Amino acid sequence: MALEKTKAALAVENDFTPVTYDPQYILMVNQLKKYFPIKGGMISKTVGYVKAVDGVTFNLKRGTTMGLVGESGCGKTTTGRTILRLSGEKTGGQVLFNGQEVYDIPNKEMRALRTKMQIIFQDPFSSLSPRLPVGEIIGEAVREHNLVPKEDFDDYIDQVMDDCGLQPFHKDRYPHEFSGGQRQRICIARALALNPEFVVCDEPVSALDVSIQAQIINLLKELQEKRNLTYLFISHDLSVVEHISDTVGVMYLGNLVEYGATADIFKHPLHPYTKALFSAIPVPDPTAKMNRIVLEGSIPSPANPPAGCKFHTRCANCMERCKHEVPVQREVEPGHFVVCHLYDQ
Repeated sequence: MALEKTKAALAVENDFTPVTYDPQYILMVNQLKKYFPIKGGMISKTVGYVKAVDGVTFNLKRGTTMGLVGESGCGKTTTGRTILRLSGEKTGGQVLFNGQEVYDIPNKEMRALRTKMQIIFQDPFSSLSPRLPVGEIIGEAVREHNLVPKEDFDDYIDQVMDDCGLQPFHKDRYPHEFSGGQRQRICIARALALNPEFVVCDEPVSALDVSIQAQIINLLKELQEKRNLTYLFISHDLSVVEHISDTVGVMYLGNLVEYGATADIFKHPLHPYTKALFSAIPVPDPTAKMNRIVLEGSIPSPANPPAGCKFHTRCANCMERCKHEVPVQREVEPGHFVVCHLYDQ
C-alpha cells in the first residue's frame, strides 16, 4: 500500500529538473530529499521537519565504488537507506536504478528488484538474528526468492560462504559463536547470496580492529572484481575511503558539499569543510607537522538549519552572501564538483 505524501513532500516534489538516464551509470541520484516529521502538542501535530537529506546529487558508474564521508549525523546512512527505499517515501528528487525510478516501481516488482540492491549494515551483531544458524541467515532470502533449484541450494550456499572466507561447517553455528570479523563476513555473504548489482556498505568495518578491517576491505575489493559489483561505501575512516573508493562524496548537514574522483578530492580538496576533515587524517610520522584546521562551534540542528550556506556558521572563509544565499553545485575541474560561493564564476 502506497504511503501518503506529506505536505513537505508535496512542497518539494517538483523542486528539481529531472535527469535523463545515462547507461554508463547504474545509479543516478538527483536532488534527493528525505525529511522526517517532528510531532508535538496534545494531538501529535507536525510542528516541523528534520531535513536529514536535503538535495543530494551524484551519479555512480557500474563496477565502481563511491565513498560517502562526513561527521556523525550528517545524513550518510539515511541517504543510503533512502536510495534503497528502506525509509518510507522520499520527500523529493529522483533515484534512478538502471534507468528506473525506484519510487515509481510497484511493490510486486520492487520485491523482485530487492535482489539487485542490497545493504551491509554497520553492526554485524545486531543485524544478525540470534535464533537462526548461519546457513539459514545466508540462505533465507535465496529460498524466499527461488534463486536456485532446491537440489542446488546447499552447494550454492557453500560456494557463497567460501567466497566470503567462511567454511561449510560454519552453517550450523549461531552468530554469537563468531568473532566480529567473521560476523561481518556473514553479513557480506548474506548480501551477496542474492547476486546483487549494487551494495550499500554502511560503515562495514567501523566496529572491527585494524587488522580485521584490512581483511574485510580486501575481501570487498576481491568480490567486486569477481562479481562486477558497485558499492556505495559509507565510512568515517578517510584512509579506508581513499583505499577502496573511485569517487568520493563529502556530506554536511544533509547536503553533498563536494564530489569528485578520489585522487582529485584527496590531492586538491576545495570546500572548507573538506579541507578541515582531511587535516584531521593522522600521518604515520611522529616528526611531521600537522596543519590541523579546527572548526569553531557545533553542528547546527538539521531541524533548524542556518539560512544560506549551512556551513557558514563554522567557516573561516564566510562571506556576507554565504549567510543569505544558498550556493549551487559547480564543476570547478572536470568531474570535480563543489557547493561553495568561493568558486562562483
